[in-house]
Amino acid sequence: MKIKKLLITGGTGSFGKAVLNRFLNTNEFSEIRIFSRDEKKQDDLRKKLMNPKVKFYLGDVRDKRSVDTAMNGVDYVFHAAALKQVPSCEFFPMQAVRTNVLGTENVLDSAIQYGVKNVVVLSTDKAVYPINAMGISKAMMEKVMVATSRNANGTIICGTRYGNVMASRGSVIPLFVEQMKANQPLSITDPHMTRFMMTLDDAVDLVLYAFHHANPGDIFVQKAPAATIDTLAKALIDLYQSDSEIKYIGTRHGEKLFESLVSKEDMMNAEDMGDYYRIPADNRDLNYNKFVSEGEGQIEATNEYHSHNTKILDVAGMKELLLKLPEIREDLDGKS
Repeated sequence: MKIKKLLITGGTGSFGKAVLNRFLNTNEFSEIRIFSRDEKKQDDLRKKLMNPKVKFYLGDVRDKRSVDTAMNGVDYVFHAAALKQVPSCEFFPMQAVRTNVLGTENVLDSAIQYGVKNVVVLSTDKAVYPINAMGISKAMMEKVMVATSRNANGTIICGTRYGNVMASRGSVIPLFVEQMKANQPLSITDPHMTRFMMTLDDAVDLVLYAFHHANPGDIFVQKAPAATIDTLAKALIDLYQSDSEIKYIGTRHGEKLFESLVSKEDMMNAEDMGDYYRIPADNRDLNYNKFVSEGEGQIEATNEYHSHNTKILDVAGMKELLLKLPEIREDLDGKS
């Protein structure tokens, strides 16, 4: 049997490490390559793991030569490298374009060049009806993925789109925990703002589902519960038995009241697969004559799937979900 190799771009981030941990002690892959631009995080992870199965490649998705070095000989790719912070992308939108759009193009071109079997790219709910630079860059990344998948010479390229990954780097949960520990008020932008809630395990499960079920150009979405940011804050205060108050500070640059995982337009063709939606690629060509005269009449009867119309968690449900996070459980155990 051929020895299989996996490449994770952005492998020192929250998702990359979660994928790594899922496969590290299995026989699924003989080698797992971690590709990222932060040598300090690579060094920390290398010292923590001390595992010969894990190989580290320093580089940036913006630099195709460094991508090629890591890609050569690889069978499967999880592309997680991205700029993800909404405010910073608002102020530096071309940085988001260079990493999220052009960097993804480099990864996909390299994967096709080296005969990779499968590539899964990671997108976000902010790519649906985007209003901020981060979401716009991720929406363009999805378009690049679908377009490239049409002529990929045997490489199956697909994507996943997910909501807020709880406790991931840069997310609001670590911020709230830090504020509580410092006896500071929890800063909330808008109490009515809702966000999808997924654990890192959910995010990895979604990518693995796509990995096993995708046709070229597919995008997979997991059905996930949501909660208001107010509910999330109250659940954390309750779990930590904190005296911190809640302070409302107003919305930040580029924030939405709710996030959409599947647009009305995508829902017209989406396939319900139980726990997931499969959004197939639009494989029409540039000959639009037949569509101009006939058109599509279904869109008015279709609803988008967003964080206001999914299952909404109350404080008790949010606490139950928070307790699934190892970071929260370990933190609470350390307090007792």
